[in-house]
Amino acid sequence: MKSSFPMDNKRSSAKPLLFCLIMSCLLVGSWAQISNKIGINYGRFGNNLPSPYRSIEIIKSMKAGRVKLYDSDHEVLKLLSGTKLEVSIMIPNSDIINLGLEQTSADQWVEDNVVPYYPATMIRFILVGNRVLSHYSDHDREIWRHLVPAMRRVKAALRARYMRNIKVSTSLAMDILQSTFPPSNGTFRSDVSANVVAPLMHFLNSTNSYLFLNVYPYFPWSTNPKDISLDSALFEGNVSYKDPGSGLVYNNLLDQMLDSINFAMEKLGYPNVPLVISETGWPNSGDLDQIGANVHNAATYNRNLIGRMTANPPLGTPARPGVVIPTFIYSLFDENQKAGIGTERHWGLLRQDGTSIYDIDLSGERQESDYRPLPVTQNNEPYRGKIWCVAAAEANLTELGSALNFACNQGNGTCAALAPSRECYQPVSLVRHASYAFSSYWVQFRSLGASCYFNGLAVQTTTDPGNLF
Repeated sequence: MKSSFPMDNKRSSAKPLLFCLIMSCLLVGSWAQISNKIGINYGRFGNNLPSPYRSIEIIKSMKAGRVKLYDSDHEVLKLLSGTKLEVSIMIPNSDIINLGLEQTSADQWVEDNVVPYYPATMIRFILVGNRVLSHYSDHDREIWRHLVPAMRRVKAALRARYMRNIKVSTSLAMDILQSTFPPSNGTFRSDVSANVVAPLMHFLNSTNSYLFLNVYPYFPWSTNPKDISLDSALFEGNVSYKDPGSGLVYNNLLDQMLDSINFAMEKLGYPNVPLVISETGWPNSGDLDQIGANVHNAATYNRNLIGRMTANPPLGTPARPGVVIPTFIYSLFDENQKAGIGTERHWGLLRQDGTSIYDIDLSGERQESDYRPLPVTQNNEPYRGKIWCVAAAEANLTELGSALNFACNQGNGTCAALAPSRECYQPVSLVRHASYAFSSYWVQFRSLGASCYFNGLAVQTTTDPGNLF
């Protein structure tokens, strides 16, 4: 079977050589001839982003080799027609149960979202769901049960339409592992290992497909900066670690994370399922208390990542040396409507107007000396001062009132001090009351995942709100 990732133009120009390469691919592993061009995640959770037309033009100008979508938007698929970009499209989690139950649903999905655009648009992967195993409600667990059946039905629909070269996979996160360190201890979670992951691996292996995995060294480093070296997370310096179980030596955190998955798959009996990094990157900014989220680190991580993933010959990982790992950087733009902590809105290579946040070359051809100097880092150590959560200066007053009511209705006396005759009631000001409510809510619930965001109505400050008005 042909690789999903086409070979470079020089190889594909000679038919006898192409035949030999295909046969070699069949014999030694389907990932042997994968292109090492860098891909980009095109997310659109923003109300101020360039049009799809301009966005696709920007992606082409950045010399990306691939683009991954979080849907199958028909306008975007039309715009990708005739480009050289290899495209991955996604089926939403909400559709998985229906697709798993009925072949007619899978047939119709392919008929609506693939047939009108392929092959003019180079659809290479259909991803069934995103981070399905990272959600734990009863309904989510029902989705788990239908994940692999849905993938099988989508693949059957493609085969019936002679679209065998389109691979089917799903995009998972590192939380599918129960044990990650050292890498040789990598083990899948007990609640999904036998009933979801093992059938998934069987499907991927039998269809010569790939496991798509979101891998972010930023997260383990930022939650444990004392024990994990920043240089290791950024591919910098000469930091090394020897895995006592395997004897393999690691000099960066990404390789450790990838090999923990490789060892976990090997323990399930699937040592040869290849990986695609479906998301990776580093935040260029974030909240005041979010360590290491800055332009310097983001540029350093992504530049070094590109250098590694485009190396010729390929580097692979210590457990799988010499293997190309197709990689998608997250993300094209900063996306101002993503909920959650501040870093959620600051993973982009580009600002909302399409200009670069820092110099980057997805082709891997530029040298470090060709780039402009980066700003000095300022937050690579935990912030020790006081931080408050206050109403943003540009906040819409109507929306601010609704957010104030939300914060005050969460219980635990969040807004008790704002009651008439209480100490913070005067002066009566919507902005002042909202700022108090936001800070009170954030202090009480941030340990449970609450953020200082309120749909863009709140910002962090190091100035006591009592001095702001």
